[in-house]
Amino acid sequence: MSAPLQLIEGFARFRGNHFSTGDVMYRNLVEQGQTPKFLIVGCCDSRVDPALIFDCAPGDLFVIRNVANLVPPAEDRVGHHGTTAALEYGVRNLGVEHIVVLGHAQCGGIHNLMGSQGLNNPNSFIDDWMSLVESARASVVLEFPDADEDQRQRACEQRAILISLQNLQTFPWISQRVEQGTLTLHGWYFDIEQGQLLGYDATARQFVRL
Repeated sequence: MSAPLQLIEGFARFRGNHFSTGDVMYRNLVEQGQTPKFLIVGCCDSRVDPALIFDCAPGDLFVIRNVANLVPPAEDRVGHHGTTAALEYGVRNLGVEHIVVLGHAQCGGIHNLMGSQGLNNPNSFIDDWMSLVESARASVVLEFPDADEDQRQRACEQRAILISLQNLQTFPWISQRVEQGTLTLHGWYFDIEQGQLLGYDATARQFVRL
């Protein structure tokens, strides 16, 4: 099977912009290493690229992407923990100053969670992963019995962000830095329909436009 031409052509343009014109950005990143201040936990949804959303350059963001931008709690060291390992590297090795859990509208993982079939497939990696925020789904169904499907999904997308923020605090190497004031946690929500960015306001206990 031949390589996807769109990607090869894209790399050629990228290389021409950064490696063939005397651009020193990548040379500096190689010589000095990466020193990002921001760690983003984002969704792997193809429409939600943190570097594009925040208009950042290479080296600005340390990005972790998974289905529905979830953070699991600290667990026993059994199995493989890709998200947790990346968090540890960003916090302990790179010393990021901010962690942003970036949720978004129209999330496929949350749609799967809110679906009529529920999480009932024991052979599904997605169902197992989304069970991390089953409590968000349950609370939305209980508190908004008369809301339509879109309203419930939006509410669940935002509540899932809050669960991930709570889970971040279960890692001692995160909670200690938060207490020391060297690390700040943020819950943000990208509305891809309206082109707006919302942030969780702990005082108001709601997401507000940033």
